[in-house]
Amino acid sequence: MKRRRLGRTGLTVSEICMGTMTFGNQADEPTSRAILDRAYERGVDFLDVAEIYPVPPEYRYAGASEEFVGRWMADKPRDRLILATKVAGPGSGWFLAPVRENRTSLDRHHIIRAVEGSLRRLRTDYIDLYQTHWPDRDVDQEETLRALTEVVQSGKVRYIGCSNENAWGLMKGLWTSDLHGMARYETIQNNFSLLNRRFEDELAEVCRREKVSLLPFSPIAGGVLSGKYQDGAEPPGARFTLYKNYNTRTKTMLSRFLNDGTRGSTARFMQIARDAGMAPATLATAWSLAHDFVGATIVGATRVQQLDDTLAAADVVLGKEILDACNAVSREIKYPMG
Repeated sequence: MKRRRLGRTGLTVSEICMGTMTFGNQADEPTSRAILDRAYERGVDFLDVAEIYPVPPEYRYAGASEEFVGRWMADKPRDRLILATKVAGPGSGWFLAPVRENRTSLDRHHIIRAVEGSLRRLRTDYIDLYQTHWPDRDVDQEETLRALTEVVQSGKVRYIGCSNENAWGLMKGLWTSDLHGMARYETIQNNFSLLNRRFEDELAEVCRREKVSLLPFSPIAGGVLSGKYQDGAEPPGARFTLYKNYNTRTKTMLSRFLNDGTRGSTARFMQIARDAGMAPATLATAWSLAHDFVGATIVGATRVQQLDDTLAAADVVLGKEILDACNAVSREIKYPMG
């Protein structure tokens, strides 16, 4: 497993990161442990969690993913793992996560409480990368960054990052940190895949020039690029099968990720993968890793077997011919995902 440095930090991580959004809902604890074991055996030492996980929503309780990971880490050398988690902003409220009595914000009070809660659930005394899950436009960035700087200075957090942010928000945060000598966002975790390349419009340039690493989530577009939803298939227990039965927001997300356009493009990407002798999920994950602004790509799983194709991407370097073929398909996509 190759390694990459995150931003301007001292963190070098496996270029594939194990995401845990499904732990506690689609994957029970024994399955989650088996997934983590397989990833660890294959050289993955970078784990991404969040205080509001698991999702999709049907919360047994928020924080289950952190608790699963904390118990799994109990017999592992802590200094051999890079642990990332997130504090919920108000944008996460639509998940109805019962964190901090459903009152979430990126002010100092909530950030301090969130860090303490994550440390307790993860059974550790420090977090390597602490990320804001969604922006909070009602709280001045200076307050947010001062609180994040405070937890860095206390030794509870090593570095900070943001997630689901736009170019303005990232640059405002970097400017605020520079102006006041505070901790800066070293990473940004946004959606980026063959079916959604909007990150390249502006944020990629910010990342390159400011030395911020992208941690793409959903490199296989929630499973769409694996091909499992082709021809109208609705695999039992799959994310977008479940999303049909939740609230309006999840149904909106479903329509963005899964529609006639994305199925048509996926069919073409699947043919490119077949011609190259690899699984569609391997192609999609390897494509994500082919970008110079990417630090590590976050993959998820509900079963151990699903990791075989995504982890295989660590051994793949896509040539110009394949990248050009992918670009040709991408140019025709209208990016339905917001």
